[in-house]
Amino acid sequence: MSSLLRNRNLRIFLGMDALSLTGSSALWLALGIWVKALTGSTTAAAMVIFAVLVAPVLLAPAAGMLVDRVRRRPLLVLVNVVSAGAVLLLLLVHDRDQLWLIYAVAALYGASWALLRSAQSALLRSLAADDELIAANGALQTVAALSRLLSPIAGAGLYAAVGPHSVALLDAATFVVAAGGLLLMRVTEPAPARSEGRWLAEVGAGLGHLRRTVVLRQIVTAVALAMLVIGFIEVVMFAVVDQGLHRSPAFLGVLDLSFGAGSVAGGLLAATVVRRLGAGTAVTAGLVAVAAGMALTVVPVVAVAVAAMAIVGLGVPPIVAGLSITLQLRTPAHLLGRTSSAVDVLISGPQSLSIALGAALVAVVDFRILALVMTAGILLAAAWLGTRPEQRTPAIPAPAEPTAQPEPVAITLPGPAPVREPVPVPAPPAG
Repeated sequence: MSSLLRNRNLRIFLGMDALSLTGSSALWLALGIWVKALTGSTTAAAMVIFAVLVAPVLLAPAAGMLVDRVRRRPLLVLVNVVSAGAVLLLLLVHDRDQLWLIYAVAALYGASWALLRSAQSALLRSLAADDELIAANGALQTVAALSRLLSPIAGAGLYAAVGPHSVALLDAATFVVAAGGLLLMRVTEPAPARSEGRWLAEVGAGLGHLRRTVVLRQIVTAVALAMLVIGFIEVVMFAVVDQGLHRSPAFLGVLDLSFGAGSVAGGLLAATVVRRLGAGTAVTAGLVAVAAGMALTVVPVVAVAVAAMAIVGLGVPPIVAGLSITLQLRTPAHLLGRTSSAVDVLISGPQSLSIALGAALVAVVDFRILALVMTAGILLAAAWLGTRPEQRTPAIPAPAEPTAQPEPVAITLPGPAPVREPVPVPAPPAG
């Protein structure tokens, strides 16, 4: 960590990331509580998260193509400024009649996320050398976890004390600060060359690379399979608080705080776990921890529920770090935007579907059954990945041969880019 902090650009990046993730997590939490308070419906509250996640799935191919064709820093500045304006539309919401506007802002938020995740990750990769990537990803997971500790105070706390508009103002401010931090960085990005390939072939180049890269494909497949049930968490946690613990919706902030504490521990350990076990085994271990935590949510005791979310939080950083490292080091520079977007589609797509399914099932199925279904599904995904012999590889592989680069495209871009937070409990990269 100390070596990373000696890099001025990385210091700014990590600080900007911590602040903007806090704002994003606070807004996500507040929007769910806000809709629950306006409607009294757990399903309606969960559909806020669904609205946020759908846009990245639909826009990911175009977003990846754009990131691979333009300079990343100017794109990030523009998207952050526009996102701040979109969040401020929430100031127009005063009662249930403007509920549609909350969903519209959530969708716009998701659209900005599609660009921010890929472009911000690409910029990070240009700041870190290959041998710094594991430490950089571990630091990012720690930063993300620390932001989770602050987000319940900023989200549920501000919502309860001042009202939902204060959370919108906070998040808009973090977007503006993120744009300012980007402008302070001293980054030289060469102008990307115009592509001469066919548009459809270029858009699919990232998916083609993912299909041919066995180790990366297996990790993405396992996480995507887990996401088919992990999305239930967005509904289950509202039901755990309401039906299991008999608390108000604001108690979600306490569980989110516990999740953040577990994630801090997981973030601090993530780099060591990836180095010692390898990326694939780290992802497997993280999935097992998430499954164990979800199994405990069926116990209607506050202390157990708090401990359960801490265990879930402990499991998330190894999943994200293992996936990110594998993507970063096994993807050519000119394909990282599109490969990142392909990963987003394959992970966020199942997650979105499971949120929608969970929102429908929670009205007719006991939340404890849904929690156990999640546990079984995640454990099956972990067992499959853990038995793949290809995953017994070093965390940092030898450089790929030129022939390993798929789809020769005439684009000149800065270095490769990692992907951040395709996680069970999403934490957007900015705002």
